[in-house]
Amino acid sequence: MDSIISRRRFFTSGSHLLGGAALSSLILQEAFGKAELQEPQSLIHFTPRAKRVIYLHMVGGPAQMDLFDYKPAMNDWYDKDLPDSIRQGQRLTTMTSGQARFPIAPSKFKFTQEGECGMWINSQMLPWLAKKVDQICWMRSLHTEAINHEPAIAAMQTGNQVTGRACLGSWASYGLGSLNRDLPAFVVLVAIPSNREQEQAISSRLWSSGFLPGEHAGVSLRSQGDPILFINNPPGVPREIRERSIRGINRLNELNHANLGDPQTETRIMQYEMAFRMQASVPELTDLSTEPASVFELYGEAARKPGTFANSVLMARRLCERGVRFVQIYHNNWDHHANVNGRMPDQCKDVDQPCYALLEDLQQRGMLDDTLVIWGGEFGRTIYSQGGLSQENYGRDHHPRCFTMWMAGGGAKGGTIYGETDDFSYNIIKDPIHIRDFHATVLHLLGFDHERLSYKYQGLDQKLTGVEPAHVIPELIS
Repeated sequence: MDSIISRRRFFTSGSHLLGGAALSSLILQEAFGKAELQEPQSLIHFTPRAKRVIYLHMVGGPAQMDLFDYKPAMNDWYDKDLPDSIRQGQRLTTMTSGQARFPIAPSKFKFTQEGECGMWINSQMLPWLAKKVDQICWMRSLHTEAINHEPAIAAMQTGNQVTGRACLGSWASYGLGSLNRDLPAFVVLVAIPSNREQEQAISSRLWSSGFLPGEHAGVSLRSQGDPILFINNPPGVPREIRERSIRGINRLNELNHANLGDPQTETRIMQYEMAFRMQASVPELTDLSTEPASVFELYGEAARKPGTFANSVLMARRLCERGVRFVQIYHNNWDHHANVNGRMPDQCKDVDQPCYALLEDLQQRGMLDDTLVIWGGEFGRTIYSQGGLSQENYGRDHHPRCFTMWMAGGGAKGGTIYGETDDFSYNIIKDPIHIRDFHATVLHLLGFDHERLSYKYQGLDQKLTGVEPAHVIPELIS
């Protein structure tokens, strides 16, 4: 008992030293200059191809046959019923399960074959991205079990349809560590689409750290007001007083942690210290006045407007330059149950030039080779129309059996066209990619064996890829 009391007294009396020393070192570091980027200790299993990730999630599920999965044979099937031999009794959402017919809706958009790889792409809506087809690794055979948005987005981000698990960005933060002590390892931006006809609800549970320590959760940057709530000191509170307040609060937290050992208390200590450091780093980060005119010519004038997709991807490049490991951007309103003709052009205009610009910008700065850029949604869309059908307009329901995503940079094999679907873009006929395989491949590019990157929780070795089979796909890797 005496040894226990002595140990407790020791931690109680000395617990403030560690946090105080850490904060003091950071204050000194700030006084003498900006923190330099440095490689932290990490959990990688082999040399990574990518040091950082920019993940562009198109919320709602882009229609693959209207963008990347060219199906000219469907022109002869206009308004004919989807054959039962193709549907094969597939489960449908309640939005179309009651339809008397499932009429085929061929894509109304113009496709052209581009690049040395010969990728067929909707160049009418994506003329900028069409210039980059040989730098992009095209994955046309993704599939998932989830048929509705909430579980599908959760599965794509966390590997499980049930929320509450660690997301891909949190795993990257946990495994790789931070490159810059003044910024989080994982940052989230929610872009505002120009067309807001039918947005899906998203929330911070998608960038939660789940069972991983809270320090690995995504930090969301806002487009309006302060980039982060309460990042600035209240009026009349100078930095010196703020510093003393944080030091005092952390001493109390350290006493509490020494007595109870609660990991959330330890996370709170680190968050206070990170917030203090971010007060100096975030204003500089979000100030785009230092960017030359040529950058806005590249990304488009929309990049000057906070909250746009163009502004968000430019911010992602700035974050990655400053050592952020994982930047997640959500772009909403891809849920095209109706009015594809009225909404698809707006969606594509939002993302087309900025995606081209991001790849070009990273390449010019020598960052593309070790920055993995990912683009995609949570599932695909049906070839049959939901609701009314005409030659000029139609809608498409959710479709988990096949959809298209792409990757570029960071070890992804540019000019690769992997996977093939049938003439209806309904079933995969060659080289399927389950989302577990996609996760395993991304982790591989980051230097991890997905079977070995785990975290003990509730008596289990938790993994992003779960317990079902998952395979790295070498054909996607350069």
